[in-house]
Amino acid sequence: MIIQNFIFWPLFFLVSLIYIPVATAIVATVSLFVSSRTAMWLTRRAISCYGQLVLLCSWPPGRVQYRDLAPQDGGGPFLFVCNHRSASDPFLMACLPYECIQIVKQWPFRLPVLGFMARLAGYLSIHDMPIESFYRKASKLYNERVCIISFPEGTRSGSREMGPFTSAVFRLAHTLGATIVPLAIMGNENIPPKGSFMLHPGRVRVHKLPALKWEDYKDMSIFSLKNYVRDLLAEHMGPEGLNT
Repeated sequence: MIIQNFIFWPLFFLVSLIYIPVATAIVATVSLFVSSRTAMWLTRRAISCYGQLVLLCSWPPGRVQYRDLAPQDGGGPFLFVCNHRSASDPFLMACLPYECIQIVKQWPFRLPVLGFMARLAGYLSIHDMPIESFYRKASKLYNERVCIISFPEGTRSGSREMGPFTSAVFRLAHTLGATIVPLAIMGNENIPPKGSFMLHPGRVRVHKLPALKWEDYKDMSIFSLKNYVRDLLAEHMGPEGLNT
């Protein structure tokens, strides 16, 4: 554990100090000469690349494994519904081979530089805008074939036990007629533990489960849908969250 932290944190700060200013300068410059859609795509790619670099800082390599258990579902767009175990969850989304944005709380927008990048990329905060604006912006992104990532627990559980799901993202799914994809995150509840910055060794897995299309859930209530998706994730992860 000591070796892992000794390697990760210096690399993390080094990558952040170099990559974030350089990527921000490049995105800001290129955005002056391209369409807003292209600028947003470039920003999302820059954020994804940053997440991939952060994952590469972990030791040993190969500790984060992504598996698509339903490749037949195609390339989206999807509304990803994820369980939330750790502060590292947003970085793990760099595993997804899609153009994505995340639904986040207010605090990421307050970060220097990263907040600017998140806004430019089109990240959404349901707490920062009227619900009608949230649905309108989400609909525009989805129609542009941008995948939307959500963590309906609202806050990290810090353990293998999922908290209750909120309803907002499932109301959004009904509004959009979106294809819902459950995304199971396993093994990172101690990377880092809640209330600590100390990373514990462990193998992290991100599993993309089969999609729920509009036809599969259109007759479900919001309450039934959120519990159904939560049950799908819980069943896949098993009682100890070690389903392979």
